[in-house]
Amino acid sequence: MRVGSSDVIRLRSGLDALMALDDSRGGHEGLERAALAGADAALGKLAQAASQRVRQRLFSLAADYMATAAWSALDARRLHQTQQHLDRSLYLAGMAKDPIVEMRVWNSYAMLAHQRREYSQAVDAGYAAQATAITRRNPLFSSLAHARTAIGYSNLGDEQAAIRSLGYAKEALSKASTDEPRPSWMAFYGDAELSAIAAIVKDRIGRPADAEAESHRALGTIPRQFRRNRALASTRLALAQLHQRDIDQACDSASKVFDLMAGYPLPGRMRTLLGDFHRDLITLAPDAGVAREWGDRFRAEWSRS
Repeated sequence: MRVGSSDVIRLRSGLDALMALDDSRGGHEGLERAALAGADAALGKLAQAASQRVRQRLFSLAADYMATAAWSALDARRLHQTQQHLDRSLYLAGMAKDPIVEMRVWNSYAMLAHQRREYSQAVDAGYAAQATAITRRNPLFSSLAHARTAIGYSNLGDEQAAIRSLGYAKEALSKASTDEPRPSWMAFYGDAELSAIAAIVKDRIGRPADAEAESHRALGTIPRQFRRNRALASTRLALAQLHQRDIDQACDSASKVFDLMAGYPLPGRMRTLLGDFHRDLITLAPDAGVAREWGDRFRAEWSRS
C-alpha cells in the first residue's frame, strides 16, 4: 500500500501527544521508548512512499521523533543515550533537508554540553543553532538560539557576551509573530521562557537579585500545563534567593517544586538542580533549622522518585 501525506499527518499526531506528556511530566524512559518507536514507524514506511516529497516528510518526522527521544533522555539525564539520539536525529534531519529539526537538535546539543559542563561546546552549539536556515528567517527560532548561547557564555563567566546574547534574544522575540504556526516542541518558548533563561544567566554572572526578578516574571506567565517548566523556574527562583542569603524564602520556594510535581517522579535534570540547591544551602546555612527541615524533605522526596 502506498504511503501518502495523510499517513504522515496521522503519524505526526503521535508526536504532538508525546510533547504534551513531556510538558506535564518531563522526560522519562517510557516517553523515550515511545518516541523511538515513532521514529521506527516513520522509517518503516519509506519503501512505500508515494513520492520523493513524502519520503522527505517521513525522514523529517523520524528526525523529530528521534529528537524527542533525545530530549526525554536529556531531561532524565541519560546523557549517553541523548548523544546517540541527537547524532541520529541530525543525520535524519539532513536527509529530510529540514532546518527546523536541525535547529532543534543543535539547541539540544547545547543543553547536553551544559549538562556535561562543557561550556565552550555549549556556546559552539548555540552558534550552530543560530546558523541554521530557520533562525535566519524566523525571529522566534533566532531568539531561542541566542538565549541558549547566552547560557553558555554565562557559565564561562563572560558577562559581557552573555548579556549581549540575551539582548539579541529579546530583540528577536519582540519581532516574532504570535499567530504563526509552530511545531509542538516549540510551544514552550516565549516571553515567560526567555525570562526563565534570563534568570539562569543573571544568577550565573553574579546578579541574583536580577535573577530573582526574572524568575518571578517567568512564574507569573508560564502556562499551567507546563508543570515541569514551572517547577524548574521555581528551583531557579530558590537558587537566586539563596544566593542573596534569604534562606527561609529560598527553602519555601524550593519546597513548592515537590508540590508542583506531586504524583510524578522528579526528572533527572530537576533532581540534579535540586541537588545543587541542597549543596549551596548546607554550605551557606548549615545550622539553620529551616535548612535541616528542607533537607529532610529533600531526602524523603528523592527516595520516592
